[in-house]
Amino acid sequence: MQQLTMGQAVNQALREEMLRDFNVFIAGEGVGVSIHDNPLMPTAGLLKDFGPERVKDTPVSEAAIAGLAVGSSVMGLRPVVEIMFNPFVTIASDMIVNHAAKLRYLSGGKSTFPLVVRMKSGAGFGAGCQHSHNLEAWMAHCPGLKVVMPGTPADAKGLLKSAIRDDNPVVFIEDMMLYFIPGPVPEEEYTIPIGKADVKRVGSDVSIVSWSKMVGVALKGAQILAENGVDAEVVDLRTLLPLDRETLLTSVRKTGRLVVLHEATRTGGFAGEICAIVAEDALNSLKAPFRRVTGPDIPVPFSPPLERFYIPDENNLVEAVLGIM
Repeated sequence: MQQLTMGQAVNQALREEMLRDFNVFIAGEGVGVSIHDNPLMPTAGLLKDFGPERVKDTPVSEAAIAGLAVGSSVMGLRPVVEIMFNPFVTIASDMIVNHAAKLRYLSGGKSTFPLVVRMKSGAGFGAGCQHSHNLEAWMAHCPGLKVVMPGTPADAKGLLKSAIRDDNPVVFIEDMMLYFIPGPVPEEEYTIPIGKADVKRVGSDVSIVSWSKMVGVALKGAQILAENGVDAEVVDLRTLLPLDRETLLTSVRKTGRLVVLHEATRTGGFAGEICAIVAEDALNSLKAPFRRVTGPDIPVPFSPPLERFYIPDENNLVEAVLGIM
């Protein structure tokens, strides 16, 4: 099995899907310029291999990029556009929320609108609040979109291939720090279904539910907990919309305890939705109150020490788990 970073895994998925289907093309700010020729970045080498008609550098206008995606999808293409950083999706939200997410519904299901909106997310690389804020809960609040946040290179490749083949709009969010962390990726052709969570670690005492970069933090925390006699199960949602309620509820009913971990700010974060589902459908299984471990309700700091304080770590997680054992 090959060892790839998430950036390399995304690159492989894009390359394979472009070879498989001529209707797939890439567009975005700088997708073909020198910064993206770093071999660890998702679009490295694609302009050279596929040419400017299928790898399009765009003007610095997220609204125009999203409009390009919607328009080309309506005309039968399968665009994969990059909005660069998660907070920039606010500029593109009209086309994504008011058009892409609603067109299939407005057609009565008779038409398909395949498009993927890729974006980087997450703190940890000193880019400040205007580049690092996690807004996945905003996207998941919009019916008609699918929202994917992989936490490993293998999941990123398999889920992106499924997203490109999907006939609905998919928001695909990649944590920037994961671009540089290697992991095993199958060499054979494969896809991973959208809407299916993955139990990354089986346990019996507490369910730790997470996604994206925080899955790695959850696994580190689970190891520390094991040394303290607590057997934690780690559930990687992978997809927020549609949400795999069955895997979530099965885990919580087994362990009787729930801690949700995400980097996004606390108020209105997706952890609240997960806790609400458990309260509605598995309350009688709980042995203790659920807990949320999240980023604080502040903009992501630029200062490295403050940024480290902002990002939840395994110690924060372990403290929360031990508090309900």
